[in-house]
Amino acid sequence: MAHEVSNDIPDHVSRCLQLAILLEVSAYPKPGNVHRTADFQETEYEHFLASAVALAPHFRHASEQGVRVFSKKITLKQIEIGKNIRNAQVDVMAWQHGGNTLLGSIILLIPMATAAGLTLTENTLFSINKFRTNLKSVVESTTAQDTANVYDAITMAQPGGLGKAAEFDVTDVKSKQKILEEGVSLLEVFKISSSWDSISAEWINNYRITFDIGYPFFMRQLKETKDVNVATVHTYLKVLSEVPDTLISRKAGADKAKWVSVQAKQILEAGGLTTQRGRNRLLKLDRKLHDPAHKLNPGTTADITSATLAVAILNGYRP
Repeated sequence: MAHEVSNDIPDHVSRCLQLAILLEVSAYPKPGNVHRTADFQETEYEHFLASAVALAPHFRHASEQGVRVFSKKITLKQIEIGKNIRNAQVDVMAWQHGGNTLLGSIILLIPMATAAGLTLTENTLFSINKFRTNLKSVVESTTAQDTANVYDAITMAQPGGLGKAAEFDVTDVKSKQKILEEGVSLLEVFKISSSWDSISAEWINNYRITFDIGYPFFMRQLKETKDVNVATVHTYLKVLSEVPDTLISRKAGADKAKWVSVQAKQILEAGGLTTQRGRNRLLKLDRKLHDPAHKLNPGTTADITSATLAVAILNGYRP
């Protein structure tokens, strides 16, 4: 499926990642999340569409940084991943009034954009293995300034269910100063939070869920169903069934997160969207997880699904 990229690489990468976000948020019904047939009271489907548009220049810039690394114009330490994440969050908040829509996706996809730019400059024929290797190098190159900038992005987004960290807590105003004084990289901070946050864990584990669970399952589902909506929803369920959503864990407890994962597994076993029984169970779960307080919102799973789609699209998939 991989194909040669003959056009402007940063523009190509930006389009790929925007499409990944748009396909993910449009897939329905994704239990407990905003999709094209379900909104939250304060955050609607259209807010996600606007957010995807707002991210275009930031994906492009991140990819350009990868091109510059290959050309030896900058080093890996000069990529400024954190600044790009912060600037992306600024624009997302400016382009819509639905609050925090895509912070998790931004944290996952900005490094992917840089790694994709580097990969496609090395060889215009996209290689998933090389991409993953470059992605590891990118996230391992972060600095204390990157950490400070990402803390700014998180503060700006005000995501729910952050919880409290014993060290370098993002809600503690003194944390940023301490991080800069001690030279604590973003990767080091994510190592601390990786036990309770799957976005952080993806950074630490070279995007294990994205590459080892999500991507191969999505490609099999595409081949079997020939329907991108079905493949996306089923991939979301697959990830949710194998990795309890850490946003739910922080908001409602580990037992509730595991219960949601069991429901996702049972829906897939019932055929998901390909059978009436599976569809009925899916719709029932979607209604049940749309609680007013969003305590049962598998938001982290949605972010990882976007990253999964990004890999497929960068590798040549087109709807």
